[in-house]
Parts: sequence; structure tokens; C-alpha cells
Amino acid sequence: MEEYLIIFIVCPLLGFLVGGIPFGVILTAARGVDIRTVGSGNIGATNVARALGRKWGYFCFVLDVLKGAIPTVAMGALLSRWQLGDSAMGFLAWALVGCAAVLGHVFPIYLKFRGGKGVATSAGVALAIWPFYALPALLALFAWLVTTLVSRTISIGSLVACLAFLISYLAGFWIFSEPRWIISAWSLSTQWPLLIFACLVPVLIIIRHRANITRLLTGQEHQIKLGGPNRG
Repeated sequence: MEEYLIIFIVCPLLGFLVGGIPFGVILTAARGVDIRTVGSGNIGATNVARALGRKWGYFCFVLDVLKGAIPTVAMGALLSRWQLGDSAMGFLAWALVGCAAVLGHVFPIYLKFRGGKGVATSAGVALAIWPFYALPALLALFAWLVTTLVSRTISIGSLVACLAFLISYLAGFWIFSEPRWIISAWSLSTQWPLLIFACLVPVLIIIRHRANITRLLTGQEHQIKLGGPNRG
């Protein structure tokens, strides 16, 4: 009973609190800037780069990735210790902690539930769930990089990355699941929590990008400048 309390209540709550740490606000406040009054007003890495320069944007991105990855890695280690790693219960606990971290970033309790879009934190969660999410996440990051460089629009890269992650995960699930490879960890009966999470998070990220989508449709979305000066 104590184990269930820890993995299904305590750990998701901690994941939510860690995921909600507003690094964008903290970093810009340390430089005398309120990120919520700059550019799009978003607290994520893109707006931090707009306010302080690219190197600070990269730093914020890494921190936002880590706050998704660290709780998820810790949950995986705990599940392995309790020998619940490749069970439906284990995958559910893993997915709950990852989802809590993403929701913490999107709806941070420290900022009256007004947070970011969840892309970097979702990437951290996905990279930490090895190999089920990690390999699709690497493909998604590659898709994000290529799309962003070609379009010079971060929001397009983020939306394409969401779809790339979902498609590659579903393809991997179809290829490796029973009975083709007879790998029990890839069966629907055990991995359904990850399957649901893989479908829900891209939807959440797309919804959080609705303003960007509107600007894309009207030709008003911001583009990045390649090779420009790096502030800060």
C-alpha cells in the first residue's frame, strides 16, 4: 500500500512541482527583466532568447528539458528497484510522472497556473523513457531542427516535432509489439498508458500553440534570424 501511495500520488505531485519551476522567469528576473512583459509573454526558451539573447535561450531550454527528464528518470529507477518496470502499473506510474511534469510547466502553481507551451519539458520526459519514447524523441528533435532551420519558424518546428514523435512512436509500437516480435513490454496490455500519453501530449502542445497557428495562417508569425548577433 505504501508503494502505491508513493508512485501514484507522491511522485506525480513532485513531478508537477519540479515541472512547474519557471526557469524562464527566474533567469530573466536575475537580469532585471520580466519575461512575461517581453515579446509573446511566454516563459519558455524562445521568448527568453528574444529577451536576453540566444545563449540564455539555450540555457533555459536545457533547464526546461531537465525538469522533465529528472523526475521521469527518478521514477524509472524507483520502478526498477520495485521490479515494476515492464508492467502496466509501471508504465502508468511512468506516464503519470511525465504528464505531471509537463502539466506543471504548462500550468505552474508558482505563476497562478500561467505557464509555457511544454515542448522542452515534454522532450525531457520522452528522452527519459528509454527506449519506448527516447528513440521517437530523437527523431522528433531532428525533425524540429531541420524544419526550424528551413522555415526559420520555431513554432512550425515544434508542431512538426509533435507529429513526428507521435507517428514514429506509433510505428515503433506496431513494429515491435506482439505477436510480431513477441516482446511483452511492447504489448497493448502493458504499454497502454504510454500509448495514451503519446497521443495526449502532442494534442496539448498543439492547443498551446493555437495563437502561433493563427499567426501562421495570417502570415504574422515571428521568424528567427540565422547567423545574427547573439545578445547577452
